[in-house]
Amino acid sequence: MTPSTPRTAPRFGYGTNGLTDLRLDDALALLADLGYDGVGLTLDHMHLDPLVPDLAARTRQVARVLHRHQLTATVETGARYVLDPRRKHGPSLLDPDPDARAARARLLVRAVQVAADLGAHAVHCFSGITPDDTDRDTAWKRLADALGPVLDAATGAGIPLAIEPEPGHLLATLADFHHLRRALGSPDMLGLTLDIGHCQCLEPEPPADCVRAAAPWLRHVQIEDMRRGVHEHLPFGEGEIDFPPVLDALARTGYQGLTVVELPRHSHAGPQLAAASLPFLRAAAQGGRT
Repeated sequence: MTPSTPRTAPRFGYGTNGLTDLRLDDALALLADLGYDGVGLTLDHMHLDPLVPDLAARTRQVARVLHRHQLTATVETGARYVLDPRRKHGPSLLDPDPDARAARARLLVRAVQVAADLGAHAVHCFSGITPDDTDRDTAWKRLADALGPVLDAATGAGIPLAIEPEPGHLLATLADFHHLRRALGSPDMLGLTLDIGHCQCLEPEPPADCVRAAAPWLRHVQIEDMRRGVHEHLPFGEGEIDFPPVLDALARTGYQGLTVVELPRHSHAGPQLAAASLPFLRAAAQGGRT
């Protein structure tokens, strides 16, 4: 970012994976009433099931609701059991079975189409955990190959694919993202989902520095509190992150997408946490101590 580039006002959203006890229409109405700019919409059986035969019609209905509430969206693909009711996040893009990898890739291609139909600004995804008895070189090759048709779809739709470094996954860090990007020939449509809590959890640099380092590739941002070395998404104020420097760094990158609160294990208190999170983030964005 050059000195002449203006700061970008943050645009905050809340993830539907933290509102799974609400019907989707009710969740969207809640977020609009609270003053959120958008939503991280997870494709799952509770809200917008990507496997139903009438997906296109259902997507059009959701698009109308988003428009009515003046909400924008990022499409997220982290539902735990959307493809396999017995394996969390299974199958992944690293699965030993090529047909299973292809099933995950097809889900992501479908997510790209949903995002295009919703007018969403990105599709989020992740690599998955390296299977037992699979060496890293093989895992990286599987990931790169599986993402080929997804990136083709993203290019055709003009929807960036934003892969997330996830603790415990093959692609776990910013350095891993750059490894994949180089392996794929630095495609324009491959961007980054930066989870601020994950930066606190395992990146060597502070979260604000991670934001600055990731700036050219940022397509989606997730945010929550977290502690060093512990991958547990926490409500704001319950972890170790100093948020004003993080949000200042984000504003100075020129990033214009959503910054989405990511509390997938707190749906039991989703409406209350959604109500508390937005004023916290707004105060932090104004430089207030948190």
